[in-house]
Amino acid sequence: TLDEKGQPSIVQRTMIRPPASLLGPVSGAVRQTNIRASRLADKYTETIDNESAYEVLQARADKAAKAAAEKAEEEKKTIRKTKAAHSPTRRSNRQSVGEAAVKSLVRAISSSAGRTIANALVRGILGALKR
Repeated sequence: TLDEKGQPSIVQRTMIRPPASLLGPVSGAVRQTNIRASRLADKYTETIDNESAYEVLQARADKAAKAAAEKAEEEKKTIRKTKAAHSPTRRSNRQSVGEAAVKSLVRAISSSAGRTIANALVRGILGALKR
């Protein structure tokens, strides 16, 4: 310990026994002898591989993913079957020549009629404003 000035104090005599151990590496034979002589040798020499929580959770997740994939596949199959049963045969998106001619004629008439009506309305409004 340190005194008031920060100087180490005088060492006191103690009755502590130093360890009676080996300070170097232990040979394999000595190590095995000590392990066999231990009271806990029977308990700790038997290897037990319990299923960990991670393994349990991983198994649950795999099972849930597999079930979800199977359910999705079944839903896809039922959707395909219902679409195939209810969808009419495909018809071409192209118009025939007659349909195209009629559509063009209707468009031309409606645009010229719309233009005429719009012009009449504008003239009527502007004429009313002039007066």
